Amino acid sequence: MGLLVGRRGVRNTGSNEPHLSRRDVLALTAVGLVAGAPRIAFAAESGSQLTWAVHVSLAPTWFDPADTQGIITPFMVLYALHDAMVKPMPGKSQAPCLAESWSATADGLTYEFVLRDGVKFHNNEPVTAEDVKFSFERYRGAAHELMKAQVAAIEIPDAQHVRFKLKKPWPDFLTFYSSASGAGWIVPKKYVEQVGDEGFKKAPIGAGPYKFVSFSPGVELVLEAFEGYWRKTPSVKRLVMKVIPDEATRLAALKRGEVDIAYSIRSELAEELQRTPGLTLKPVVLQAPNWLYFPEQWDPKSPWHDVRVRQAANLAIDRDGMSKALFLGYCKITNSIVPYTFDFYWQPPPAAYDPAKAKKLLADAGYAKGFDAGLLYCDSSYSNMGEISLDNLQQVGIRARLEPIERAGFYGSYGGKQYTRGIIQAGSGAFGDAATRLASFVVKGGAFVYGSYPDIDELFPKQADELDHEKRAAILDKMQQLVYEKAIYAPIWQLGFLNGVGPRVGESAFGLIPGFAYTAPFEDITLKTG
Repeated sequence: MGLLVGRRGVRNTGSNEPHLSRRDVLALTAVGLVAGAPRIAFAAESGSQLTWAVHVSLAPTWFDPADTQGIITPFMVLYALHDAMVKPMPGKSQAPCLAESWSATADGLTYEFVLRDGVKFHNNEPVTAEDVKFSFERYRGAAHELMKAQVAAIEIPDAQHVRFKLKKPWPDFLTFYSSASGAGWIVPKKYVEQVGDEGFKKAPIGAGPYKFVSFSPGVELVLEAFEGYWRKTPSVKRLVMKVIPDEATRLAALKRGEVDIAYSIRSELAEELQRTPGLTLKPVVLQAPNWLYFPEQWDPKSPWHDVRVRQAANLAIDRDGMSKALFLGYCKITNSIVPYTFDFYWQPPPAAYDPAKAKKLLADAGYAKGFDAGLLYCDSSYSNMGEISLDNLQQVGIRARLEPIERAGFYGSYGGKQYTRGIIQAGSGAFGDAATRLASFVVKGGAFVYGSYPDIDELFPKQADELDHEKRAAILDKMQQLVYEKAIYAPIWQLGFLNGVGPRVGESAFGLIPGFAYTAPFEDITLKTG
């Protein structure tokens, strides 16, 4: 669960482990007593293996591209196990991968992809156009309805060519297909039909740089290098992703050399990591805005229906203070749910921290004494953010209680529209542009949309049909301006994701793909030699 930092001090977020302060944890770490492991300084007996300490419990749905939702976490696994026709890679947001090339007709109605010669799945079966068509038609994740509504037909002239015929010109087709969904990540048709969806999750076969070896739920995922990977044979022969939800335990394992890379090390623990000889802090500013969302704002009986209440919540959040306390100040505050690096991003006015003005807005809305907002739902790996948000809101009179939930369950329920009351703290590091982000989180029918506004909804199809870049940008600017004016969200920041790397790692691959949270491409990761 992790340790929380806020005005209430440090506390354990719920497990059967003893209650430890951060100072206690760091002291135990120094003598090698956390988790009962022996004191080993950077063990090297693992040979050509690297081990990750993963901050969330791995979910089998993340092994199947068909189930990819509008968050970045599944790509932590997808970049190892699978490959896509086109995907973000170092230096290119749309890099040719399984497809060596593609082209579009002048009228924008047809996209044709040419498969790279000789690419294979892990069972040594060739990747064919049939697999590409099957993977698209099977896709059921984020934006699947939107994408399939735009495609009139998929033609297969031969085993190396795939032709997508659109119903009308759609300038975002390649963006959705290559990065903002999992529809372009290819699975083997024959194998999936043989074992079924559940069988595939238990023993996935992909075309990526690493093959599935084993998975122990809540414990670890083991992968080994695929010698036949088209781009290059990975130099690290075995990857182990260990699930270690507690932050202090991740750092302890990194210090002892039990793991080589640890995701999400924050606050005082990040400072301790920086001071530890042999360890390196790797901060990455992600394309992952975090926010508070108010699903009751469409209910006339709820305080959140009044825009002044939502504006008050925005003014109550001390973003700078939270970033310094938890992320050493690495987060980038943009006041938007759209990453500033995305095409068509509109910069809203700067975020303000003004508790006095927040209290006045609440009083003007009839809540001078504040109100009970119920539960604040969040991904348990960011409970510490939720704790500070709760304290900030309570300072102006908005009272809520924290409800941390393991990530896969949280986003499943969030996307399943189960959090109809209270406040939702969430975020998304998914690839795409402003249109794809609005499609998932603002526009009617979006995967994480609990309600919408007609004036925004009516603009979305207009921008989707607009082929002129400047005119389309103007429409998307207007949509983002309305999101800001209506205070649909309280944006917090773009996350400054802090990670630890041990001394055995050569190239960690953090930051090679701009804005990406995790280590990738996996085939570029190296061990130090000598």
